[in-house]
Amino acid sequence: MKPYDAVLCDLDGVLRIYDPDGLASEGDFGLERGTVRAVAFEPELMNRAVTGEITDDQWQEVIAERLTVLCGSAESATALVQTFVAAPYWVDAPVLELLTEARRHVPVALVTNATTRLERDLARAGLLNAFDAIVNSSALGGAKPDRRIFEIAAEQVGAEIDRCLFIDDHPSNVQAAEALGMAGVLYREPRDLGRALMALLDDDHSSSSS
Repeated sequence: MKPYDAVLCDLDGVLRIYDPDGLASEGDFGLERGTVRAVAFEPELMNRAVTGEITDDQWQEVIAERLTVLCGSAESATALVQTFVAAPYWVDAPVLELLTEARRHVPVALVTNATTRLERDLARAGLLNAFDAIVNSSALGGAKPDRRIFEIAAEQVGAEIDRCLFIDDHPSNVQAAEALGMAGVLYREPRDLGRALMALLDDDHSSSSS
């Protein structure tokens, strides 16, 4: 018997890793490092964006409006926001390989708090077809750690809540999943995922050799 019937995985901080130097241009506008992130990820604004209350374009417009005074002009603020949303990143190859291997045995779903730009981002990263289901908070109207997003994710992959493995880099999200009965993994490095999937992959290998 497999240890899990489905794997649910976060995107940012697990599979997609942003370059920490990607906003070095903030200094060109006389801003301190981290200014744009502080504005963009202000909790109330971020929640509106990832629950679909506003679109990604509208989110960017609000960020630019709030940065205009700091940047000196609307044009400069808009340019800085465009740099922010196009910040360089990489797909963590070991994580993708592990998820691809897991997908040979059980459904793998992406479960992410994201804006309405998610599908474009996944296509750009070559990840649009890397999952059996994509659960985007902005399409559901609710974000992690809301229990609904976990329940919907399990339903989309046809698994019972207590038969799902959930991986995320935010403790509150992992705790919420575990409270529902999921097995949770607080992600810090690829080895965390490897250890969590070991029983699944070993179980399959054992079955094939018996």
